[in-house]
Amino acid sequence: MADPLSRVFSALADPTRRDIVARLAVADATVNELAAPYDVTVQAVSKHLRVLEDAGLVSRSREAQRRPVHLEAEVFDLMTKWIERYRRQAEERYRRLDDVLRSMPDADPPPPEENPR
Repeated sequence: MADPLSRVFSALADPTRRDIVARLAVADATVNELAAPYDVTVQAVSKHLRVLEDAGLVSRSREAQRRPVHLEAEVFDLMTKWIERYRRQAEERYRRLDDVLRSMPDADPPPPEENPR
């Protein structure tokens, strides 16, 4: 089985699942509520939810007759830490490049144009 970060990125590779996550960021919803805007079956949305659940991005609970799906936001911390590490490395690389460019002497000015007469 893939590592947790790979499962999360793999789950979010699908645009429908990203849209479901975006909707769950606003509020919990049932499978039927989540399926409503899509031109797919409730079973298809349930499969998407299973992938998100296996990745740890969502969980399901029971409230009386409702079974709302809940976004597990702490999983985003894992992604944020991974992205932040590489963002910092890239920024440091660009800072070093800026330092090298600043230390280089300015280019010689172009020679003056000659006036043909």
